Amino acid sequence: MIKKINEDIKYILENDPAARSKLEVFFLYPSIHALIAHRISHFFYNHKRYIIARFISQINRFITGIEIHPGANIGSGILIDHGMGVVIGETAVVGNRVTIYHGTTLGGTGKESGKRHPTVGNDVIIGAGAKVLGPITIGNNSKVGANSVVLKDVPSNSTVVGIPGKIIKNKNN
Repeated sequence: MIKKINEDIKYILENDPAARSKLEVFFLYPSIHALIAHRISHFFYNHKRYIIARFISQINRFITGIEIHPGANIGSGILIDHGMGVVIGETAVVGNRVTIYHGTTLGGTGKESGKRHPTVGNDVIIGAGAKVLGPITIGNNSKVGANSVVLKDVPSNSTVVGIPGKIIKNKNN
């Protein structure tokens, strides 16, 4: 867990021009606090201690404004910039070196069972207010525009914008 926290701090320092020092990021960034709490709650979730896992996640949400379900799998080098209103669902998977801006939802589309939340690849940027919904995949090195509603897979190296989300740039083609 300490290695992941260090990677998160390093990624934030590299990608947030307002971040000035490791101490500042560690003590004052809700992103780090939310990720630490998530990793603790995820440990309990994986050991079938669901009530304590959910309790920790709810305290985390109250303190940071960032709601990450204990079942979500979160990589390292994560920046949840400004954080407030971010929701990450139970079966979501977030890769490494991902930037998520405020008001973003990685959620489901209904009451399905099984995998029902998105999988986000590595080196992805998700703009403020974006809604990425359902068991879809956002490929590596992709960007999701602010306030986009993404309901279909996004290939690697793409940019998607709009409601519903449309791919406007794909470096693969």
